[in-house]
Amino acid sequence: MIDYLLTEEQIMIRDLARQITDEKIRPVAAEYDRTEKFPWGIMKDIAQADLFGVYIEEKYGGLGGGILELCLATEEFSKGCAGIAICYSASALGTYPIILAGNEEQKKKYLPSIAKGEKLAAFGLTEPAAGSDASALQTTAEKKGDHYVLNGLKHFITNGGDADIYTVIAMTDKSRGARGASLFVVEKGTPGFTFGKKEDKMGIRASSTCELVFNNCKIPAENLLGREGMGFISAMRTFDMSRPGIGAQAVGIAQGALDEAIKFAKQRKQFDKPISSFQGIQWMLADMATQTEAARALVYASAREVGAGVKDVGVHSAMAKMYASDVAMKVTTDAVQICGGYGYMKEYPVEKYMRDAKITQIYEGTNQIQRNIIGMGLIRESSK
Repeated sequence: MIDYLLTEEQIMIRDLARQITDEKIRPVAAEYDRTEKFPWGIMKDIAQADLFGVYIEEKYGGLGGGILELCLATEEFSKGCAGIAICYSASALGTYPIILAGNEEQKKKYLPSIAKGEKLAAFGLTEPAAGSDASALQTTAEKKGDHYVLNGLKHFITNGGDADIYTVIAMTDKSRGARGASLFVVEKGTPGFTFGKKEDKMGIRASSTCELVFNNCKIPAENLLGREGMGFISAMRTFDMSRPGIGAQAVGIAQGALDEAIKFAKQRKQFDKPISSFQGIQWMLADMATQTEAARALVYASAREVGAGVKDVGVHSAMAKMYASDVAMKVTTDAVQICGGYGYMKEYPVEKYMRDAKITQIYEGTNQIQRNIIGMGLIRESSK
């Protein structure tokens, strides 16, 4: 692995996440995949290690790091189980709108409990008719005196039903299109806010994915994040910051699958020799390792750029998410191939890595949408 010149604190975060992965996550990954239970015990272990607050300012109870620190932890957790890892990183996705658009009072109210891991967060954007086209939202928020009334449905929401704090996009003025979207905090237990079906997924089965249902849900006007009409912009800024995290998840999945493929190739014998001695297998492993390292380098560089406050990070964030997730899908597929019939069986972990990898090409914007973002960004840059 390339020396990425991590600080002592970053190495400590990575090593602590690696220890939790080896001791707590790997032994139970298959069980959580099979049962679809939410991993509350492991979330508690992560909270006790103070890793929920790695990206949150110290004055709100965090460690004062940023996106790179979050990526380091997410990558390590994903090596053990991407489903458990996303329970952790999706809380950050739900938190970033508060960090980006919240006022001081809102940050003091919500961030400390998230940083301590006492409460999980979730982000509510996707709807049945609004996925890649995030501007086609139907959920509404009507201002009535000192409160808003929310009505609508969100679906495919990671941490849905288990999170306590939800950042939700709703239309306050449909006539303005995307400029009429606003961002709100909605707490679990608010009257009129309930949960729909829990999805039965191909992969990341340890995480909960379900519908958020708003039926005349009354929330205080003070729960508006930023100004009315700024919700869509805040959501896009959130994705600029969170997409390297999906890239880190993908890198962790790829690395986990690569490690298993190497171990299998050294143990499996054919024609009286370990298959790792065959040039064809060595070439596959070489490509898998090179692609994984290239993805890691892009993810870390993008995360550092975001952390440094560089403007217009959207293109590089999209690149990191797109490339790393494509690599994860290829590397896990090749890992199954190297393991042959064994790789196709649930008894061996590479089958799960392959199922988990697929979602990284889909959520937080499909890779086709990422390519749109990158292409449009390149065209804009060339016109300056």
